[in-house]
Amino acid sequence: MTDQDAPAEPAEHPVPAEPAAHEPLDVIETVDGYRAAVAAIAAGTGPVAIDAERASGFKYSQRAYLIQVFRRGSGVFLFDPPAIGIPFTELAEVIADEEWILHAASQDVACLREVGLDPVRIFDTELGARLAGLPRVGLGAVVEELLGIHLAKEHSAADWSTRPLPQSWLVYAALDVELLPELRDKVGELLESAGKMEIARQEFAAVLDRETVVRHDPWRRLSGIHSLRQARNLAVARELWIARDDYAREIDTSPGRLVPDASLLAAARVLPATKRDLAAIKEFTGRASRSQLDRWFDAIQRGMTTEDLPAVRPPSDTLPPPRVWVDKNPEADGRFKRARVEVTAVSEAMDIPLENLLTPEFLRRVSWSPPEPITAETVAEALAALGARPWQVDAIAQVIADAFVRTDQTPDEAENPFS
Repeated sequence: MTDQDAPAEPAEHPVPAEPAAHEPLDVIETVDGYRAAVAAIAAGTGPVAIDAERASGFKYSQRAYLIQVFRRGSGVFLFDPPAIGIPFTELAEVIADEEWILHAASQDVACLREVGLDPVRIFDTELGARLAGLPRVGLGAVVEELLGIHLAKEHSAADWSTRPLPQSWLVYAALDVELLPELRDKVGELLESAGKMEIARQEFAAVLDRETVVRHDPWRRLSGIHSLRQARNLAVARELWIARDDYAREIDTSPGRLVPDASLLAAARVLPATKRDLAAIKEFTGRASRSQLDRWFDAIQRGMTTEDLPAVRPPSDTLPPPRVWVDKNPEADGRFKRARVEVTAVSEAMDIPLENLLTPEFLRRVSWSPPEPITAETVAEALAALGARPWQVDAIAQVIADAFVRTDQTPDEAENPFS
């Protein structure tokens, strides 16, 4: 055998394969097409892979503009929910008892529920990959790591309300679900071999049980709002935010695409007396900043005349940032620092990211206001009341209790838990 005939040495890091060329895809836009697809899905076998594409950053709503479904033995189906126009009740009934496979399920559950698809049991390949200890958990990274396939993600931030959808986008969308069953199997194997499957089940269930956060005074989320120090300026900012939000909802456009946060704050800071003054603010930009000038000026006038002035510092149960604890609550600072070291050690030993082992806010709260007396049982109860899952409580309640007790016994050492 010559050198030319000799087999090539295997590459140390094999180049990931590209997905096979995909046949042309059609979007299901009619009720008849939807029902035919449901019948085909019902004839398939095994879990059901589901994904949804929204138009975040383009539209006000978070509705699904495309829903992809894949099941072995039935194929891939791309649904256009707005065009179909009815709740997906028949599909929900067909797959109700099956496991639904999603990647980063928390991003899609709300828009799926909006069309009547409410999963009972899921396998989240993104969350499962985190728990399994994979360093990168985006869909492309996990597919490449576990399946050896390079999955291009160039359309992830596209405007999926676009019609008609380009064929390249449809292929991208189809691959997002076609690979999920095989990926689920691989992630499941990792979890089983690490003894983490029960942990994963609890975490998957928690995704479905998570309540939607209703924010009080959502206008206070304006980027840079803390730069306004007077109640009147805050009142104007509030009215501008409400006016922009109402208009964005009316025309189904992302609020920031109409007038940016920085523009609203600039107007609230200047408090223009006339429309001409408002138009003269160079920071007041955005595609609707001039076309809707009357709308914005009316909001400013409402803010200038209202007697309902917002509090400059609203009451809140938010804890101070840990960096100031040493002055505000040195005992809590000591407990938190020592417990964080111990919990981090558990995270490393279990090969589970710290934020998945325990929500950081939970550790801060139990450190700030520990139960009395401090025991593993009372700490466990406090963590469970905050929302920690049973596996998390089992893993760290004793660790946190021991750290708190040691801190109270040797407060001077809490400044340096490694001493």
